[in-house]
Amino acid sequence: MRILGISAFYHDSAAAMVEDGRIVAAAQEERFTRKKHDASFPANAVGYCLAAAECDMADVDHVVFYDKPFLKFERLLETYLATSPRGFRSFRMAMPLWIKEKLFQKKLLRRHLGKLAGSKEWSGSLLFTEHHLAHAASAFFPSPFPSAAVLTMDGVGEWCTTSVGHGRDNDLEILKEIRFPHSLGLLYSAFTYYTGFKVNSGEYKVMGLAPYGRPQFAQKILDNLIDLKEDGSFRLDQRYFDYCAGLTMTSPAFHHLFGAEPRKPESPLTRREMDLAASIQAVTEEVVLKLARFARQETGERHLCLAGGVALNCVANGKLVRKRIFDEIWIQPAAGDAGGAVGAALAAWHGYLGHTRILDGQDRMAGAFLGPAFEQREIEKRLTASGAVYTVLDDDAVIARTVVDALVDDKAVGWMQGRMEFGPRALGGRSILGDPRSPTMQKTLNLKVKYRESFRPFAPSVRREDVAEWFDIDTDSPYMLLVADVLDRRKVPLGPDEAALFGIDRLNVPRSEIPAVTHVDYSARVQTVHQDTNPRYWALLSAFKERTGCPVLVNTSFNVRGEPIICTPEDAFHCFMGTEIECLAVGNCFLRKEDQPSHLRQDYKAQFELD
Repeated sequence: MRILGISAFYHDSAAAMVEDGRIVAAAQEERFTRKKHDASFPANAVGYCLAAAECDMADVDHVVFYDKPFLKFERLLETYLATSPRGFRSFRMAMPLWIKEKLFQKKLLRRHLGKLAGSKEWSGSLLFTEHHLAHAASAFFPSPFPSAAVLTMDGVGEWCTTSVGHGRDNDLEILKEIRFPHSLGLLYSAFTYYTGFKVNSGEYKVMGLAPYGRPQFAQKILDNLIDLKEDGSFRLDQRYFDYCAGLTMTSPAFHHLFGAEPRKPESPLTRREMDLAASIQAVTEEVVLKLARFARQETGERHLCLAGGVALNCVANGKLVRKRIFDEIWIQPAAGDAGGAVGAALAAWHGYLGHTRILDGQDRMAGAFLGPAFEQREIEKRLTASGAVYTVLDDDAVIARTVVDALVDDKAVGWMQGRMEFGPRALGGRSILGDPRSPTMQKTLNLKVKYRESFRPFAPSVRREDVAEWFDIDTDSPYMLLVADVLDRRKVPLGPDEAALFGIDRLNVPRSEIPAVTHVDYSARVQTVHQDTNPRYWALLSAFKERTGCPVLVNTSFNVRGEPIICTPEDAFHCFMGTEIECLAVGNCFLRKEDQPSHLRQDYKAQFELD
């Protein structure tokens, strides 16, 4: 039996195919259209999922959408009525789209699916699941746990913004909810907007900026914006926000409380923005910890599963692990709306159809490598058509040795191997790699390769068997969703003058044996690499360790600021030629920048809208 899950029409549209309970394919639409956070119907992602399952729409038993549009419309309508006449402008802008499309989403979906089926409309089984149930299903059903507490947190679905659930075998029950307008995700997004970053895109920048500041506004947030209870429940004072009735996240009262208007995007960052970021991060961590304690108490479970956009806050996740509230935690790698496609399909398979789970101690996301892969012959054909000059290295050991040569020579290497990752993190399938021991690599990658803000940190990839030798963590972190400190013995002591530095001035001070992946607070967003899920990347780390004694590499997503992560060999070559990446490995093909035709170089950073 085949079930196709779809998330669409808000942001990060995606599709996933579940075949007899097994996730066989999943991908975000943005990877195909090259439009960041693409919200359109995921026609390309669905087409890929059908191809991966070797079927067409006639062979799909159920299509499941991750949202209930009428419930969402009910929430919007009630919100506008409750805030009238102040919300009329927002109401006037939203209603034409709802009346034209979203109220008739079933018909719209059937029309899109019909195009893929080669007809005007598809007449198969179309199901809808609630947004947070899809999140919860994406967290629990692929996890390795027979039973677990389930915590979901995001901006808002239909009404729910936060849920605590309990999963047992194929049964998943939502026990408690917090409802709109009270939302931890929207609170964090309000500070994302206020500090000058883009909502639904820049939240991770706030998280990365937080260690540069001090949480001096945290108590002001707790005293004024959020009424937080011991069980993790909370209410937001709507006087300070404008997302219900207006077109921005924060209100004049918010600006008055914090003493200034929102920072203009792309303007210089000051100590104030750093302190605001540190403050909202501290409050978020406090809320998450209280919710987790409540979930443990309510369910009695020793395991926790997480999903929803807030579950991408890897700093909060790392703190949750260190507090030992639960014995083990599993986080859906596509925790945001894209993962709702997986959750919707699994909710139908286990909940609607009642199939039991297959439990063997492994998670069912297959390392998140669920996207397209390209055979070597096709890679060569596509690169040749793009004008690329490459050498084919037939032996895996030669590929690893050649890439290691480039890395120890302080070069940035584009690395495209195997299936594309599902979710927002590059995990060694579509990555840009560097030597973590280099004191200049972090700055070089940010400014000359990624074309992004200099303060943003990079993640370390490390072999799972070596992680405890370098970081204060000894658990699986395959999806780069846990932050841990670099071990004390790997740190470099700071002199008095260095320790006195504040903000961005701290960026260029090496503070460990692996400075390129050590953030200013000695933390790192750790990815453990496992031989069974990514053997070629694991082999590269092994070769790098054999050469240098260090089993760690800098791993950042293969894209520039504002661009989706690459999907195809052509995407990889274009990004390679448009940036200062010096070498590129695609399958068995190895490319050096100096060998490429000069007329193919381009100013890549100007091609994408800033995120």
